[in-house]
Amino acid sequence: MADDMLEIATPLAADAEKDAAIRQLPRAAQFVFRGDERAARQAGEVFGVSFPFKPCRAERHGDRAVLWLGPDEWLLIAPAYQEASVEAEFAIGLADVPHALVGVGHRNVAFSLQGFRATEVLNAGCPLDLDEAAFPVGMCTRTVLAKAEIILWRTGPQDFTIGAWRSFAPYVRDFLIEARTRL
Repeated sequence: MADDMLEIATPLAADAEKDAAIRQLPRAAQFVFRGDERAARQAGEVFGVSFPFKPCRAERHGDRAVLWLGPDEWLLIAPAYQEASVEAEFAIGLADVPHALVGVGHRNVAFSLQGFRATEVLNAGCPLDLDEAAFPVGMCTRTVLAKAEIILWRTGPQDFTIGAWRSFAPYVRDFLIEARTRL
């Protein structure tokens, strides 16, 4: 694998109709942060993005994002080149605060799904109601896509980011491509 990316045998709709364009996103620094509300508030100051305390919501500032995964668990995302600096920032900024910060970027792959038929593609294998009223922009959750666990994040009215474990990434990619072709 070149540059920690999956080898993509198809163009993933990059040159196809824009009804549901699928593309693999570059590798990112990703961390799971665990801690109480005090730790999370301080971590938000250190990371530069306020941690969301409302369930299933994400916050973004610049090229960094924080996704709520559970009552005391968040997924932090930053550009890959910032991985070491994020770890150093947390080591200094939260030295006296009980918390856990675990790097998971090596195990995760993310895809972008965009276009006016993106929800239809996702709903081919995801049981959630993805109508924008039920799953608005900024919402995120753990769910399934067919037989794979994913993290689904709505980043725009017709834009989604789909995170999966690297070992499931070919399956998720192929499922999305197949679902798109069947529409």
